[in-house]
Amino acid sequence: MPVTGPAVLSVSGLGKSFPGVRALDGVDFTARAGEVHALIGENGAGKSTLIKVLTGVYRPSDGVVRYDGSAVRFATPLQAQHAGISTIYQEVNLVPLMSVARNLFLGREPRGRLGLIDFRRMHREADEALRGLGVRVDVRRPLRELGVGAQQMVALARAVSVDARVVVMDEPTSSLEPREVATLFEVIRMLRGRGIAVIYVSHRLDELYEVCDTVTVLRDGKAVHTGPIAELDRLRLVSLMLGRDIGDVREEGLTKFSGSHDTEAQPVLEATELTVRHQLAGVSLTIRPGEVVGLGGLLGSGRSETAKAIAGALPPDSGRVVVAGVPVRTGSTPAAIRAGVSLLPEDRKAEGIVPGLSVRENIALAALPGLSRFGLVDEARIDRVVDTFMKRLRIKASGPHQKVGELSGGNQQKVLLARWLAMNPKVLLLDEPTRGIDVGAKAEVQKLIDELADDGLGVLLISSDTEELIEGSDRVVVLKDGKVVEELTGDAVTEDRLMRAIAAAPAARDTPAASGGDDD
Repeated sequence: MPVTGPAVLSVSGLGKSFPGVRALDGVDFTARAGEVHALIGENGAGKSTLIKVLTGVYRPSDGVVRYDGSAVRFATPLQAQHAGISTIYQEVNLVPLMSVARNLFLGREPRGRLGLIDFRRMHREADEALRGLGVRVDVRRPLRELGVGAQQMVALARAVSVDARVVVMDEPTSSLEPREVATLFEVIRMLRGRGIAVIYVSHRLDELYEVCDTVTVLRDGKAVHTGPIAELDRLRLVSLMLGRDIGDVREEGLTKFSGSHDTEAQPVLEATELTVRHQLAGVSLTIRPGEVVGLGGLLGSGRSETAKAIAGALPPDSGRVVVAGVPVRTGSTPAAIRAGVSLLPEDRKAEGIVPGLSVRENIALAALPGLSRFGLVDEARIDRVVDTFMKRLRIKASGPHQKVGELSGGNQQKVLLARWLAMNPKVLLLDEPTRGIDVGAKAEVQKLIDELADDGLGVLLISSDTEELIEGSDRVVVLKDGKVVEELTGDAVTEDRLMRAIAAAPAARDTPAASGGDDD
């Protein structure tokens, strides 16, 4: 581990609250000169909130932010940038219609004697900056004409070309080819050598161990560990992220659900070699009638992307989906729904419920075409369907006409389940079905999943709760970096085996073919 300098940017006792949510709770964090500090945690751990406080997007509710030893309160991201904090976001935050050079020098364009922009000098210096990162493009072209990876490299060039003392990198490799990742790591080492503090946010364990010196693990808004990453083995790191102490994991005696599926029956779902650039690399899995298959892995492993690719919400570059022996057109949500595939999305508020509509309207939404005759809605049939599922799922509401936005999180989740069950699906894809709901509602949803499998439905269960995943699944397919790394069956379906599969280092570095150019 290289010798690091003094603290450049730090927080102590940092708290950030939103209505009904404590996003950060007493967090201590320090970025030092010449150090690459990893910031990791699962979904909802508080990583994004902490980064936004450090960079002036949010103001802390309590605690102190110090820069160069002095307490500061950045009012805007621009103020933080002027102080010397540069940020590279996962989603490129540049101006697509402007040229590459204008994006690189936005707000600090070189000017001539009369105060006009010196375009010749700007183009020359932009070309030199990008060539230094191994990117060769016409800097006069609009940024939007470049591939996502090349745009990310422009954002990187902009970040390192300013006089920054702290560089924050939020999932910087998510859109990069292997050769671009290698260049990025070279740049990070160069920044470290210049005494710049680098805060590196990533879910990819291999990257963390290759380029980072120190790691801070966030969980549920709290910093649960900070220390040299070299002194922390992968299994311990995973257990810290998931909140499961490997010493306490039960390998025997788990009360796992065992559905009534026939292991010799034809699969109700076959997904084969699903590939999405930068997201999935040949994912295959099968589900039989009455079987609950768990999909395990850390945030960013490809769990949600696999479910979306099967459901047609994420068009795959290659691969096939077969439901009950019939091929389904990939990349088409209507085709998947017609085939009998229903997806309960991870973010029910953004992708699921319509809060301003009633319980009745939300349940009937997907099934409406089947509840109509000659273009006219059959209100009586809708009432019967809604009444059936409100009773079956024990949805607690004042009545079918109450707005969904007024219900508890658990009942909102049940309304979503009712919507898709009303479609009589063959396969139900559940992405974090119990996240954000109370213990009682969680138990009800888990029981309902068991009942659905008993009725012969094929279920894909995605959950960050390892205990829920193990106890609720017949088999578990483990993903890492968009690939299937292990499938756990029978007595091997334990938390210990799951965590070891997630933490395992690769036998050899994968080097997929790089793209042919920067403009793809």
